[in-house]
Amino acid sequence: MQLFKKATTSLLIASIALSSPAMATSYNDLPDIGTVAAGTLSVEKEIEYGDAYMRMLRSSQPIVNDPLMSDYVSALGAKLVANANDVKTPFEFFLIRNRDINAFAFFGGHVALHTGLFLHAQTESELASVVAHEIAHLTQRHLARAMEEQARQTPLTMAALIGSLMLAIAAPQAGIAAAQATTAASIQGQINYTRSNEKEADRIGLDTLSRSGFDVNAMPRFFTRMADQYRFATKPPQFLLTHPLPDSRITDSRIRAQQYPQHTVPLSPEYHLARARVIARFAGIEPAAAEDWFDRELKNASPAQAQSLNYGKALVNIDRREFAKAEALINPLLKVQPNNLFYLDAATDLDVAQKQYDSALKRLNKALESQPANRVLLINRDYVLVKAGRFKQAIGGLVKYTHRFPTDINGWSLLQEAYDSDGVRHGALAAQAEIYALQGRWPKAINNYTQASQLVDLGSLDQARYDARIDQLRVQEARYAQLER
Repeated sequence: MQLFKKATTSLLIASIALSSPAMATSYNDLPDIGTVAAGTLSVEKEIEYGDAYMRMLRSSQPIVNDPLMSDYVSALGAKLVANANDVKTPFEFFLIRNRDINAFAFFGGHVALHTGLFLHAQTESELASVVAHEIAHLTQRHLARAMEEQARQTPLTMAALIGSLMLAIAAPQAGIAAAQATTAASIQGQINYTRSNEKEADRIGLDTLSRSGFDVNAMPRFFTRMADQYRFATKPPQFLLTHPLPDSRITDSRIRAQQYPQHTVPLSPEYHLARARVIARFAGIEPAAAEDWFDRELKNASPAQAQSLNYGKALVNIDRREFAKAEALINPLLKVQPNNLFYLDAATDLDVAQKQYDSALKRLNKALESQPANRVLLINRDYVLVKAGRFKQAIGGLVKYTHRFPTDINGWSLLQEAYDSDGVRHGALAAQAEIYALQGRWPKAINNYTQASQLVDLGSLDQARYDARIDQLRVQEARYAQLER
């Protein structure tokens, strides 16, 4: 399903980094880098900052609002978090459409991955090594620790850093420039402190990787390939700027990985399907070039890998409206795995493109019999209903969907479309208001709900609901403004 898309501008982000983990041996002893930052920021305050920053990112970055990809990265992240220690916040994993190789983590358990990682991570374990490292940065509260370390060096730094952070929430480029200027006097100490954070995140990340059943050697393997590929590049990728890879770090990760039990990790079909989806739709590659890449890979692919490559080719052909070619690729895959979400989603796109709505609904309803709460199937079904013009039925499903998944912009975008098409203007305004709220655009959200309230009957349940939501949004707007100050 192809849904919410938005053109965006570039954003400067302060990333935290990657390295290598370990076990209980003398080699893995790490320097004491201080407290857990309890004196700097409470966990509750970090969650507040993280929520505000996430709303700003939704407004300014090309976040991939794709149900399948969101589910994939969330499931991968959840598997790693379940095996991590010192987890103090909920976690949210999301993708940013950017071919640069990078990942970053910030307050409140938020982990962002660039789609470019899928172009370079050859296995799921390699991708997981990046995610595990970012999780370690969060569980060890490295951003708050860095602020605490700066506060130790000068009484003025803490106030300035807090101010810079708040500015970064409202205007990232200015905020990060302010943060850099604030810490310029103690830059060497900051570099050393960051290296300690990196070493700790590597050690803890590798341990999480091992306990989650991934290949621990994937971390040094990924590091080595990145370093070799860009060793003489005049402009290295963002990943190497925010996650420097000196030879000592690669060696360190390799030695640590060797201390874990070695075992073969089977190929992950889900990873390769997700990778194929990124290449077909989220990598900025021309359709002909993407299909050529799939064809070249197919020449030496195993049967399992061939399935994901043919799936990717099917997506390319759907998007350029070569429906017969797409059908010839996707139907054999569906026949073998009729409940595979990737294949079901592609078949839905193919049916909608050909206006074969009943065929799509029959297939999705059958799949929902065994997976009635699956969000990918639910949003696909509602998508088909909207495109088929069955707006009232779609609205009923989408009201339930947005209640269960309130941060999924896809649901609100479809609900807005369904209400608009059905002539329910106040409902469309309210749905759009929720998108604005998710992006931290409080005045626009409040204005939409105010208009919606004026359109419904005085004293009606709808008006009471809209007015109550206006009150909630004003409280959130005030909190957001307090952070900026």
